[in-house]
Amino acid sequence: MTVVDETPFVLPEKPVRGRIKCVVWDLDNTLWDGVLLEDGDVTLRPAVVAHIHRLDQMGVLHSIASKNDRDAALEKLREFGIEDMFLHPQINWNAKSDSIARLAKALNLGLDAFAFIDDQEFERGEVGHSLPEVTLVDILDLEEALARPEFIPRFVTDESAQRRIMYQGQAARDELEAGFVGTNEEFLAGLEMRFTIAPAVRDDLQRAEELTVRTNQLNSTGRTYSYEELDELRESPGHLLLVASLTDRFGGYGKIGLALVEKGERVWRLNMMLMSCRVMSRGVGMVLLNHIMRLAQAAGARVRADFVETGRNRMMQITYAFAGFREVSRDGVHVVLEADLTTVQPPPPYVHLEIVDGAGDER
Repeated sequence: MTVVDETPFVLPEKPVRGRIKCVVWDLDNTLWDGVLLEDGDVTLRPAVVAHIHRLDQMGVLHSIASKNDRDAALEKLREFGIEDMFLHPQINWNAKSDSIARLAKALNLGLDAFAFIDDQEFERGEVGHSLPEVTLVDILDLEEALARPEFIPRFVTDESAQRRIMYQGQAARDELEAGFVGTNEEFLAGLEMRFTIAPAVRDDLQRAEELTVRTNQLNSTGRTYSYEELDELRESPGHLLLVASLTDRFGGYGKIGLALVEKGERVWRLNMMLMSCRVMSRGVGMVLLNHIMRLAQAAGARVRADFVETGRNRMMQITYAFAGFREVSRDGVHVVLEADLTTVQPPPPYVHLEIVDGAGDER
């Protein structure tokens, strides 16, 4: 399996459209008019808030990098009713480049997925010097900047409007885990996870394409597929396109896995396997892979998998090895692996697995 770190896979050029996944806002004279610590009576800018809500519905995240008093600023955001719109707000007296670097780590996004909006040329310059991958925007140029392709996702899926909520759920999980006393398996059992595998339907394809583009650490081949290619493969009787999703007691993770199988009479070829890095720490990385191995075993077929060493998907290679795959041929970075179907592993005991067949029935 490949771990998805939710940034565009660079092969050979990263797509420009929809590249920005998180917009980081300054506060004083940017999100609001006025300087909070000078007069306290700042005024929220309605046009800015409208853009924040619009982008949020499209799946673009928001955060804050502001040199300010944290308690006073958070209180003002609560007063305005928009505190929940911002993930991991960095309100302190540190360099703003440091704040954005912390955000990148917290959100597991590449720096080129960030845009920073500030009214001060000095602050934008400091970020640009330290983090040249970050897109810089002067608040005076906001309307023009947000109309550029990199701020407009190619697809807006059902999951897009839930993305911020998913990240907030993850933050709650992380907080619980940090204070948990017990074994890792006990913690995972307490999450009450439900892993669902189903054949892809047309409504899944936009998210499926997004996964192939954004998943780079857990993409077994590094290949991306368009909506049209996935739709054709979905309807092909010789292929199996599966989508995996995950929920727990904190809410849904959304669709987090995708597998493409070419079904031969004697050999099933796993052309693509990927999994979002958001769920790899939950111990579910091999659930989809093992399900495919069981299906092939029942069909009396062997399973081979294509693997292309991209330099970033080492974790997927390890996942295949743990599942019992061994190298049978190699052509440069292109490796063919074959599974040992005598040792297919069951789902971990802390995961409830639901399989949906082509008719939509669960078992």
